[in-house]
Amino acid sequence: MVYPFLPIFARGLGVDLSTMSLLMTGRSLLGATSPFLGPISDWRGRKFGMLSGLGLFILGIGIVTFFPTFWGLVIALGLALIGKYIFDPAMQAYFGDRIPYHQRGTVLAITEVSWSMAFIIGVPVAGFLIDRFGWSAPFPLFSILGLIAFFILWRIIPNEDPHHEPVNSTREGYAAVFKSMPALAGISIALWASAANELVNVIFGVWLEDSFGLKIAALAGASAVIGISELSGEGLVAFTTDKLGKPRALAIGLIANSLAAGLLPFIGRTQVGALVGLFLFYITFEYIMVSHIPMVTELVPAARATLLSLNVTGHALGRALGAFLAAIIYQQFGFLFVALSAIFFNVISFSALRRMQQV
Repeated sequence: MVYPFLPIFARGLGVDLSTMSLLMTGRSLLGATSPFLGPISDWRGRKFGMLSGLGLFILGIGIVTFFPTFWGLVIALGLALIGKYIFDPAMQAYFGDRIPYHQRGTVLAITEVSWSMAFIIGVPVAGFLIDRFGWSAPFPLFSILGLIAFFILWRIIPNEDPHHEPVNSTREGYAAVFKSMPALAGISIALWASAANELVNVIFGVWLEDSFGLKIAALAGASAVIGISELSGEGLVAFTTDKLGKPRALAIGLIANSLAAGLLPFIGRTQVGALVGLFLFYITFEYIMVSHIPMVTELVPAARATLLSLNVTGHALGRALGAFLAAIIYQQFGFLFVALSAIFFNVISFSALRRMQQV
């Protein structure tokens, strides 16, 4: 919810856009902790990893409930994101252990529905609460929902896991990943594609407000459009990626996302055009991400969670780069150059994919 409401959060906290952009950059840089925390589930088990990540999320979001200040938000977003960096590799490895590779794209696409539903349902709810009660109003609700999710996972996931043999040391996992050129190329794809997406992520709320004067309710509606596009992207992955093959589907997604980024500044001269452009941009990016994850799960099966955690680091560093550049490029050169920069990063990502296929 921080992305669409970035200007509202900035005004509520009494800071400028550049400060919020730096906050998002620092938040993304926390992805550097993922290689140290993500492999916990290779060592202690998938359930332990998921519950640890969710616990940190609850702690982080809960801080703003009691300390609704700028530094409270800084700490909250940091802890919540570290929690996500622990949770995601554990969850993805949990399914990777159980689902055959030829079906994994469909299954992981289904898990990604949670992300799009957060935009379709969660962000409009957050917008309603912010409009009525102030910028910090959604945090108590999300803390309660986090506690409910923690209890459900604790009850339904068995303590014994016959599908996973815990490792004695994380050193072997790191060595296996760093000796694999396809694995390193896969992480690079995550980095550059995420940088491209974050350029638009950080700026789209500001761009819509600057261009059309959209306020809280309209920005929440725009986020719902993005959620629908991501849900559509996940549906496309579920129906096509396993049939096309993960690398081919990923290549199609990178090309389509670049075309969508190129269209966005030109069709985005009206409110309807801007929303259509954002729909195309996010549906193609979601297709990239959800095609990429199942491919990565099979690059180093012996160190699945370790590679997935390093892949998260690639995403995080890419998001940090995109967040750092977004406000600078937008304020100095305008939205057209934001879109061109996103295309440039996608081209680098495509080159990494080609390199991975040549090994």
